[in-house]
Amino acid sequence: MTFVVTDNCIKCKYTDCVEVCPVDCFHEGPNFLVIDPDECIDCTLCEPECPAEAIYPEDDLPDGQEVFLELNADLSRDWPVITVRKPAPEDAEEWDGKPNKLQYLER
Repeated sequence: MTFVVTDNCIKCKYTDCVEVCPVDCFHEGPNFLVIDPDECIDCTLCEPECPAEAIYPEDDLPDGQEVFLELNADLSRDWPVITVRKPAPEDAEEWDGKPNKLQYLER
């Protein structure tokens, strides 16, 4: 099983989760993070670290978030690994909790 970064990370992109990952499975895009499912070891460390509560086990994805399983896998092939926490975008708090953010995903 893998963990999946979902909709609420878009435009929030808090990076608290990347520092606790023991296998460096997070990849960074312009306004979103993803988890490489081939690298994730299901350690559960990242999930509680996400201030936006955007990380879920693949078996517990909320309804409507299933598309993010494939999206994480696809984008992790193209985006670089991130291992160090960075400041969140200045408007992250404004975007946290807003629904249906997939349209704002920058690839």
